Amino acid sequence: MKDEVFYGKGIHELEGEYPDLYDLVKNISEVVYDGHALDYKTQKLIAIGITASRADPRATKKQIKSGMQELDITKEEIMDVLKIVLLTSGMPTFSKAVQILNSVAETQ
Repeated sequence: MKDEVFYGKGIHELEGEYPDLYDLVKNISEVVYDGHALDYKTQKLIAIGITASRADPRATKKQIKSGMQELDITKEEIMDVLKIVLLTSGMPTFSKAVQILNSVAETQ
């Protein structure tokens, strides 16, 4: 269903040494992205908006990249999300997210 792209480097390092902790973190993601009321694509677009609004470039890039690769989310769909980020979080945050989107889209 979902690739392990959501986890940071630190989580992957737990896999060998602390497999129980790694499995716990992995299961949290699977429970959260369950598609119960909202489909996975909508949940991923929300995650993109949240990471972008936090001005977290690493997380924003990971969310955009995985959304485009796994779910065929388009640049236009992400721009719709980023327009809401502009409204709620301001121009600097929006501008940074657009730069990230453009850099990811160029490599797709």
